[in-house]
Amino acid sequence: MKSILITGCNRGLGLGLIKCLVKDINSPKTIIATCRDVANAKELKEIADINANVHILELDVTKTDTLDNFASEVEKIVDKDGLNVLFNNAGYSPKSTRINFVKTEQMIETFAVNTVGPLMLTKALLPLLKRAAQVNEDKPLGSSKAAVVNMTSILGSISLNDNGGLYPYRCSKVALNMVTKSLSVDLKKDGILVTCIHPGWVKTDMGGSNAPMEVDKSVSSIAQLVRSLSEKHNGEFYQWDGKRLDW
Repeated sequence: MKSILITGCNRGLGLGLIKCLVKDINSPKTIIATCRDVANAKELKEIADINANVHILELDVTKTDTLDNFASEVEKIVDKDGLNVLFNNAGYSPKSTRINFVKTEQMIETFAVNTVGPLMLTKALLPLLKRAAQVNEDKPLGSSKAAVVNMTSILGSISLNDNGGLYPYRCSKVALNMVTKSLSVDLKKDGILVTCIHPGWVKTDMGGSNAPMEVDKSVSSIAQLVRSLSEKHNGEFYQWDGKRLDW
């Protein structure tokens, strides 16, 4: 893949993915990293300072009225090659778990970040994804052509939910999974693959210190999976190590 755009790169898995990609011997020609506040993304800026292929753009996925202007900024970077991979990584999880504590505003805010944001950003960047697919029309469905990857969670699996709770996060990820499936049907004719990936339970601010997996392990496996995407992954639910998950 010549280009990849990853949202939510100031910390956690997003920052980890950027670190992984810049170290790769086949690092993409263009890596676009987004964050809500560039001024406070010190580590990300340090990476961009020493890697000419890393471009930082400011983005809040909940501010959907800014997405068309954002897409114009992306176009200036990728130009006639278009955008090979959009990785919707930015996510949010409130602390509430059980029914007695869930609040309306938590549900709305979590859906705005985890579901509505990725969908509307994909819509805004669709012309650039289509351009990449057309430029690489001789290539099979996958990340070297054009792909949208949505960072989901096993907590968004209905069939694997045996613990309950976590209403805002679980519901927003179930909805994101449906977004993934619908996009995979709608965009296949344009040569764009759409899939969703569960990163594992990882030691991040969201995953917490008790998580069993380090960021490096998760992101290196995810990067490998993204590079190997093929038609079998279209509209499906996978975890970091390539195992297919049940909806």
